[in-house]
Amino acid sequence: MRLEDMNWMDVESYLAHDDRVVVITGACEQHAYLSLLTDIRVPLSVATAACQRETVLIAPPLPFGISPYFTAYPGTISLRVETFVQIVRETLEELIRQGFRRILLSNGHGGNTGALLPLMVEVSAAHAGVRMELFEAWRDPAVVKVAEAAGLAPNHANWSEAFPFTRVGEMPSGDKPTVALPRAAPPDEVRRLLGDGNYGGAYQASDEVMQQTFDAAVESMVALLKAL
Repeated sequence: MRLEDMNWMDVESYLAHDDRVVVITGACEQHAYLSLLTDIRVPLSVATAACQRETVLIAPPLPFGISPYFTAYPGTISLRVETFVQIVRETLEELIRQGFRRILLSNGHGGNTGALLPLMVEVSAAHAGVRMELFEAWRDPAVVKVAEAAGLAPNHANWSEAFPFTRVGEMPSGDKPTVALPRAAPPDEVRRLLGDGNYGGAYQASDEVMQQTFDAAVESMVALLKAL
């Protein structure tokens, strides 16, 4: 259930029997040969499958995140930390004002995590009866277990994000040596070290492994929605 497929009366009717909503955060940033919106497409696809099973509403994804290190790559659009935090804060506050009380934030971009966690605590503490959870598919134990069983290491823009719905061009085969980046490297240095943008590892995995990865993420999100 997506908000863009509903009118205001549908939302009012929904709130009469359920107060859960999924808020998706991600980024518009370089992902080597994958979509610039990989960090939106992955959590949105997982949430769509999970929320169809649980009949939970999905708010429109917030397409931009905190990606200053990738701004030397054309197509990357990065927000300041304070801008990102304010947008998410106002989104959550508005949903709470309307009557949503159980909010699952599904974040597709690791650069957002450090800003999201304290913000969620702060906002939920200010509103009695509001519960929030953070779901990040790539960190989920069930998803990690799939990668371990396949003998593959997840990394930015490698096989772990190369789903059919994130591929937008011809994908290389084989592996790329893992790139070690200084923690505070400036954008030009990041591009020089990364080249195509992949952090290293296999560029692709089998369709079976990708389906197992996706299914594991969906099952974990369903469980979170049930427990929320």
